[in-house]
Amino acid sequence: QVQLQESGGDSVQAGGSLTLSCKYSQYNYNGYYMAWFRRAPGKEKEGVAAINDDGATSYADSVKGRFTISQDKSKNTLYLQMNSLKPEDTGLYDCAVGRVYPPRFSTTKLPDIWTFGYWGQGTQVTVSS
Repeated sequence: QVQLQESGGDSVQAGGSLTLSCKYSQYNYNGYYMAWFRRAPGKEKEGVAAINDDGATSYADSVKGRFTISQDKSKNTLYLQMNSLKPEDTGLYDCAVGRVYPPRFSTTKLPDIWTFGYWGQGTQVTVSS
């Protein structure tokens, strides 16, 4: 059973930094990819960044150059380092695990949301101007 638990959300000033963490349960994640999503108030959930089992990554255009997704498999933890935060980065951030068959992962396009079957509860990020 896959379980995900996010932490690290906080309220920060614009221009600040935060690192989100997602602790995931022990499981055979071969062929899976992991990602961060966010939902801003009044908006639909959107993908932010994703990483596959080989360490390849992809990002939403809005966060390229500012956010970095990484993973420490020895700690079963997924990270999202967020720098130069903007008020429009405000939202509830979820981590998720997914896969598609046959396996594929693009470094220029985030995986479709429907391919993610496991979700955390979310952690709130608020960026004030």
